[in-house]
Amino acid sequence: MHRTAKVGLAVVVDLVALPACFLIAMILRGGDLQLAKQFGPGSYLLVAVLTIAAFWLSDLYRAVIRFIDHRLLTLTGLALAIAVLCAYLTLVILNEARFPRSALAIYWFIAFSYVVMSRIGVRKLLRSKRGPWAGNSLAVAIYGAGEAGARLAQTMRDGDDYRPLCFFDDKRALNDRTVAGLRVFHTSRLVELGAALGIRTIVIALPAAAPERLRELMQRLGQAGVPTKILTRLVDLADDKAHDKAALRDAIREIKFEDLLGRPPVPPRLDLFARCVRGKGVLVTGAGGSIGSELCRQIVTLSPARLHLIDHSEYALYTIRQELAARFPDLPIHAHLGSVCNADLVERVLAAGGIDTIYHAAAYKHVPLVETNIVEGLRNNVLGAQIIAAGAARHGVQTCVLISSDKAVRPTNIMGASKRIAELIFQAAAARAGGGAGKRGGNSGGNGGGKGAGNYAPGSTGNGAGTTFCMVRFGNVLGSSGSVIPLFQRQITRGGPVTITHPEVSRYFMLIPEAAQLVIQAGAMAKGGDVFVLDMGEPVRILDLARTMIAMHGLTERTPQQPGGDIEIQFVGLFPGEKLHEELLTDGTVFPSEHPRIMRMKESALRPSVLETCITCLMMACETHERGPIESMVKAIVSEYMPSTPVPLPPAPVEEPAPAGLIRKFVPFRI
Repeated sequence: MHRTAKVGLAVVVDLVALPACFLIAMILRGGDLQLAKQFGPGSYLLVAVLTIAAFWLSDLYRAVIRFIDHRLLTLTGLALAIAVLCAYLTLVILNEARFPRSALAIYWFIAFSYVVMSRIGVRKLLRSKRGPWAGNSLAVAIYGAGEAGARLAQTMRDGDDYRPLCFFDDKRALNDRTVAGLRVFHTSRLVELGAALGIRTIVIALPAAAPERLRELMQRLGQAGVPTKILTRLVDLADDKAHDKAALRDAIREIKFEDLLGRPPVPPRLDLFARCVRGKGVLVTGAGGSIGSELCRQIVTLSPARLHLIDHSEYALYTIRQELAARFPDLPIHAHLGSVCNADLVERVLAAGGIDTIYHAAAYKHVPLVETNIVEGLRNNVLGAQIIAAGAARHGVQTCVLISSDKAVRPTNIMGASKRIAELIFQAAAARAGGGAGKRGGNSGGNGGGKGAGNYAPGSTGNGAGTTFCMVRFGNVLGSSGSVIPLFQRQITRGGPVTITHPEVSRYFMLIPEAAQLVIQAGAMAKGGDVFVLDMGEPVRILDLARTMIAMHGLTERTPQQPGGDIEIQFVGLFPGEKLHEELLTDGTVFPSEHPRIMRMKESALRPSVLETCITCLMMACETHERGPIESMVKAIVSEYMPSTPVPLPPAPVEEPAPAGLIRKFVPFRI
């Protein structure tokens, strides 16, 4: 029926029922029909009209009966009481002695009872005709028998997607009670009842739960081997829009990494965010990679004058360029296919592109691959940084930002050492730029091309613009290429095993958007030679991450104690050069920055002339392809570099699954 027709039908029904309510009140007051006969039909109709007017003012007729709740009924009862009080005052003013005043109070009880019973009855009828018991609805259990859970259960009954079966809650006082028509069971019975009731999904109805609480719940609920979702916001039963199918699906969704990060994602400061981008020419190296592509996505939203992309992967470069061009067809986007180690390519881009800001994300970053291909790893990461830094100074680029890694702190592998050398290159470039910033045409230029640096010879003449060089250092980025998340996903999909290097290995984690925003803001805050580090909270164990992912898929871990589990976790030993625990800070001095969650560091650096000589010797050592001389030169440049020794695995069994209530920290993820 049309909405107007439904309202009209409700008014007509009330217009018939309310005079009958008043008649019953008069009979109860007088004990027979004698008192009721003293007043004609007009009196009863007048009372009904006044009552309907009160109902209209209380929004009773504008409410959707299928979603009517106690709040609206309470408001309706209050409006009816006001109408009765007005009628009583009118009788007093008119000094109408024949009319029994107490009949009005009786009428209020009868009329309100009629409203409640009629509306609740219609609501129950409408809900019974809908599809909560349809065969294609998802059988769910709700964790949390509080207000949010009760409202969620009622809302689920209104739709076709979910069929609530029961509640689970940790409160002993609620065990075997009934909430919103559903039985409440203690969480300890989750495994037992999960299979018995045919529960397909568990929905956590704790919208305001802290990340620590969600982490604990995920571990506990994962023991049932049932997928878990989360209620992200309260569903208002009085709001018709909230019961749209799409709205309910949005309110109940998969748990995302942001929900379980253990710290709130770090929001960008808008005044910093656009300072080095808006209206400027921007170059992103490694633009097709995980961080580089996200940088590009963030940059195009900040209205740059032009955007240049460099990547040696044809497919990656094509993909990101097509994506950006589709979103911002009017933005000049120039894609350059090639390596940052190609000095001629970098020279052409910088000479002709009008570049104001460079974000240098191009690097080899996979520790095991670089450890077994040290020559190419060093050439790409070191020589690429050297060419970019020298070119930025030579062409008067305003800001040049290097994307570094936590593995550069006291490195134990070639990849981390190469990133630390790249940091030293940018520190040396900052020292040169700072020294020549005030003299037009002074020696602000390259910190050296070294051997193989092409056109960028040491001491090349810059334009004196004083390029600001800085570095951004962060930990593992979830979802990036080479991240453990895609690896674990594939292994779980194949049925296992999930492979982990060591049971105690831990890492810092951050979101891809967080990483890109940190890079962009760092350039705006840099003063020259700064190392910026994001406050990433506590490191997390990869073992906990794996167990959480297994639970998120609705599966259980297979252990000697639980041989019937779905997925086995195997420990394969640390890779060559891999650390058990990463670090973000060295012994350098830490300062606050303009952003409260971003730290600024000043670290020791080599003199530019010494660094140039060492890098030249390092490139010469790479020509020999002998690991000993190469590692010796790396050690000469990065004194903290110490190749790791194998860490033995503890004897099996490594560790039993953590019992409920003793959950260790883990890293969440996005499915």
